[in-house]
Amino acid sequence: MATLFIALLAGIGFIVAYHTYGRWLGSKIFSLSADVICPSTRLNDGVDYVPTSKSVVFGHHFTSIAGTGPIVGPAIAIMWGWLPALIWVVFGSIFIGAVHDFGALVVSLRNNGQTVGDIAGRVLNQRVRLLFLFILVLALTIVLAIFGLVIASVFRQYPASIFPCVIQIPIAVAIGFLLHRKGFGLFWPSLVTLAIMYGTVVMGDSGGLHEINQAMAQWSSWTWVLLLLGYSYVASVLPVWALLQPRDYINSLQLISALGLIVVGLACAAFFGGAPLADGTRPELALSAPLFNPHPKGAPFIFPFLFITIACGAISGFHCLVSSGTSSKQIKSEPDARFIGYGSMLTEGFLATLVILACAAGLGLGIAGADGTVLVGQEAWVSRYGVWSAKLGPLVAAYVDGSANFLKSIGMPSSVAVALMGVLVASFAGTTLDTACRLQRYVVQELAGTLAGGSTPGTAGQRAPGGALAWLQNRHGATLFAVGTAALLAAVPPPGKAWALENAGQGGLILWPLFGATNQLLGGLSFLVITFYLWRRNKPVWFLVLPTLFMLIMPMWAMIWQLFIGDAETGSWFSRGEWILVGIGVATIVLEIWMVIEAALMFPRVKGVMERGGEAIPQEQPAGA
Repeated sequence: MATLFIALLAGIGFIVAYHTYGRWLGSKIFSLSADVICPSTRLNDGVDYVPTSKSVVFGHHFTSIAGTGPIVGPAIAIMWGWLPALIWVVFGSIFIGAVHDFGALVVSLRNNGQTVGDIAGRVLNQRVRLLFLFILVLALTIVLAIFGLVIASVFRQYPASIFPCVIQIPIAVAIGFLLHRKGFGLFWPSLVTLAIMYGTVVMGDSGGLHEINQAMAQWSSWTWVLLLLGYSYVASVLPVWALLQPRDYINSLQLISALGLIVVGLACAAFFGGAPLADGTRPELALSAPLFNPHPKGAPFIFPFLFITIACGAISGFHCLVSSGTSSKQIKSEPDARFIGYGSMLTEGFLATLVILACAAGLGLGIAGADGTVLVGQEAWVSRYGVWSAKLGPLVAAYVDGSANFLKSIGMPSSVAVALMGVLVASFAGTTLDTACRLQRYVVQELAGTLAGGSTPGTAGQRAPGGALAWLQNRHGATLFAVGTAALLAAVPPPGKAWALENAGQGGLILWPLFGATNQLLGGLSFLVITFYLWRRNKPVWFLVLPTLFMLIMPMWAMIWQLFIGDAETGSWFSRGEWILVGIGVATIVLEIWMVIEAALMFPRVKGVMERGGEAIPQEQPAGA
């Protein structure tokens, strides 16, 4: 019952936070107003700027920010105990992550839908902006290079998930056409789509489709990376309503309903036990993971790595790019920002909570051991977590098996439960991939415009031609650069591997160790932008001080440790001679320190001083608005 109590308490806490702290932020700090004309309407171009209902934008935003981060991160972090992981997820989501996402979204809305990196040039200075944009390019290149490999790994482990994921693309195109060209409402298309998508999960691995799934599961990582980057190119250059937006929306329908099924399954397991075993008994639902384990074998110390490992699910710097890159260009009313920015992050926090419970308790309901026997309870947990592992496959499997056990407790067939969880993981990864490609396009356009000396009127793609860099200032050229650099990185074999086709597609692993700290660093830098935006307008910033300092210190601490200290067995990047990681890591730390110094010097001078061309915050709304 403790597992169910934790899930319910966390869910209630997120709801209360949304209606209290989230409302206070929206009304008293950001003064959201329905009278303000949003960039989606004012700059409507039918491609990137498209006014859209908040439920559709929520679907896009939630599935884009979630990805595999709130699955893999918590699945690793329970090595340190389920309690610290849970505390960080719940309180981090409410007071840090949701504030970060909400703030980045509002600041972008007030700056013509620009990315937070571009806005940094206005509220801080142009040097900070340029440094920020370079960091964004690096982080997004890593995401694009690695997430194709993530999806390929999921497809290889769970072939039954392939067809249900692939079929989402034509369904999304049809939904986009019906909504934006035929004027259909959301209800019936959503209902029919949800039925089709669940039907593909149930029937998508039978008969001839089984053979297709199995054949596609054997494709190489390189093949999948190229196909997925090609898809991302198309999703980036098409109007947002034609593919990206509806695909994310229909994904959200399936994913959120799947989370609801997991909660129902968890409740059934709490009252009645898990699915019956061979002897007819139902295993008891209990927390098999340790409460607190600061020194797991082979793992680094809990501080600061808990806060780097669990990024998505508590706070992720990547989210500021989604908030300020795509979502801000689609919101048609400012008050919708609380539901989309603050609400999506809390939903992701609840997802991360369920992941922790699935790995800490769901595994104990029964998994197959190495000799084919069924392991339950702590035995099951130790079989997966006895020794530290940061490999993707086992971590995804821990979540899929644990959450599938919840679904099986309500009578769902094992094959369907596993397929549905595999679809959930792959779909989250896919929406992050195509959104990241579009975000990289925006960042490259902004950076190319700056380097070419073009103007920055405030909308991506509206730059003065810049000679040799002109091709990077349109959506096709910038997207080609995004997928091309990612493909080049992915083509390089990982350390210790030969140049061969079987190793192609894995090159993102070279820079992946940098991503955790770099990603969280983006969160700290985004907080700086939000802080300066409010500070210049004489708005309170006290609630941002601790989150900002925390998200600047923790990533730097983690990166310095990896660079120069490391663990006793593997050593540091420096001692292992991994000079690419050392070079980029040191450069990133230098850039962070530079930006923080720039901000510290400016802070006392700009209170109440509006940046050039800055818009004042609308008149405050009543507290109950």
